[in-house]
Amino acid sequence: MHIPLFPLNSIILPGGRIPLQLFEPRYIDMLTRCLKDDGGFVIVLLREGEETDTLARFYDFGTRVRIVDFQQLENGLLGITVEGDAKVAVLDHWQAPDGLHMGQVELLEEESDLAVPDDQAELAVVLKALLRHPVVRDLGMTVDFDSAREVGWRLAELLPIEKTDKQRLLEMQDPLDRLDRLYSLLQAME
Repeated sequence: MHIPLFPLNSIILPGGRIPLQLFEPRYIDMLTRCLKDDGGFVIVLLREGEETDTLARFYDFGTRVRIVDFQQLENGLLGITVEGDAKVAVLDHWQAPDGLHMGQVELLEEESDLAVPDDQAELAVVLKALLRHPVVRDLGMTVDFDSAREVGWRLAELLPIEKTDKQRLLEMQDPLDRLDRLYSLLQAME
């Protein structure tokens, strides 16, 4: 499937939400096409460069997102909220004449939905605390705190960890391995 790519300094996983501000013409045009075609785009983590840089380099795994809300912001920019839909592998990418990154992507197999193991239950408690923050709460995400997949996805997005660690967590396909890695990262923070 050919789809627009949106390089950012943050990640999103399926079920997660993130607010974005659009001001570049290439992204305003992308938004218009996405709304017209009821389509989405893929958020990929920047490896090098800036979000506004047409020559930015990014990772080969990301998340397809759909627009769930949009509004004019007080600063005059267009604000959108997107929700993660599916993890993808970027097989090939190129730039359109307007500078928009495009990619040929493949949907990754949906992860197993396993229960949070008893020895990892503390991670769900940490997530509940993070979700109480007003900015996160305003995103309106729902989370099944018994699901290892969902707890891992949300913690990967919300914890203040290095972006390379976030990318590795995104690329993992086993939710229990992701929880183990998150638990180690939390212990290192303490």
